[in-house]
Amino acid sequence: MAAEVNRRDAGAVLLYDADCGFCRWSLAKLLAWDRRRALRPVPISSAEGEALLGDLGDQRDASWHLVVDGGRYSAGAALPPLLRLLPGGAPLAWLTARMPRLTQASYSLIAANRGRLGPLLSGGAVRRAEGRIRRRQEG
Repeated sequence: MAAEVNRRDAGAVLLYDADCGFCRWSLAKLLAWDRRRALRPVPISSAEGEALLGDLGDQRDASWHLVVDGGRYSAGAALPPLLRLLPGGAPLAWLTARMPRLTQASYSLIAANRGRLGPLLSGGAVRRAEGRIRRRQEG
């Protein structure tokens, strides 16, 4: 279920851990898929992140979050609405929505191992990811 939140502007906000190389790399892959520019990446630790997630307390840093259409989705529950925003993502959105426990378990497995996955990425991959994120944030 999505939590109601106040939003600064239109569009979908994807909140991510800016200190995690794997998180930045993953976000950049989503931004590359997002040819319609429906997503706006925002670090969880930013002032806007605090405004959107401040009520979550310790859970704020526990996962990524998607704020869209007045709702807030976190962890695996963010996948279906996120995928609906991406070109060709509707079938995957349908599938992840039909299997919420599997979606959450898959998300949790990846999130729990992001510290192991990050070092497997090349420095160049992380730099390219950071560039893609920066360009999207700059508009």
